[in-house]
Amino acid sequence: MHAEPCPTCLKPVHLCVCEAVEPIDNAVFLLILQHPQEKRETLGTAQIAHLQFRNSALKVGLSWSNLKRILGREVDYKRWGVLYLGPVKQGAGPQPEVAVVDKGGNPQKDSDLVLADLEGVIVLDGTWSQAKTLWWRNPWLLKCRRIVLNPNFRSLYGQARKEPRRDSVSTLEAAAFLLSRLEAEPAILDRALKPFSLLLKKLRAPRPRPVLPPRAPAEGPAPESDGTE
Repeated sequence: MHAEPCPTCLKPVHLCVCEAVEPIDNAVFLLILQHPQEKRETLGTAQIAHLQFRNSALKVGLSWSNLKRILGREVDYKRWGVLYLGPVKQGAGPQPEVAVVDKGGNPQKDSDLVLADLEGVIVLDGTWSQAKTLWWRNPWLLKCRRIVLNPNFRSLYGQARKEPRRDSVSTLEAAAFLLSRLEAEPAILDRALKPFSLLLKKLRAPRPRPVLPPRAPAEGPAPESDGTE
């Protein structure tokens, strides 16, 4: 029988990371759309991201009719960005850490102005194929600004989880990196990743063996009677 996971971070009890959670007051809203199958992943980081950023929401499913239905309020799609999964055409010179691209994957000249005006950002949580499923099953995402990242670090996953691309990072890392740049607070990234680091540390640590109760001595054959009383 499996033990119930932690009700807060949703990790198995021996991998609970709640002690490292330090909620961050982010101005730009973070919306995480999680593929249902990803919810069962031990190494998933969507719930951690939701816990780390106070101004956030985590929704599990495959499709939603629109962003208004998710948030329960009116929205201006031009002020919402979504991390883009499609191909990006690289321009000449150094690539910006965060940029906005058009439908053809071309960097927009007014990226900085668009990013400065964002009300919220959307991150799709799941494997590469699951994230693409979420993208195509929610056509309203096409109304949002398409954001691409050029992170200057490698994912903490390392060898713990196989990723399809060398520059792939976890949902938490992508969200934290993006918000740290949008809010001009680089320290947000390291602070947000503390629970993730703890998760990987606990995962690599040997699990203590359960202490079993002492076994009762085996009962031998009854002694033979010598006929005396």
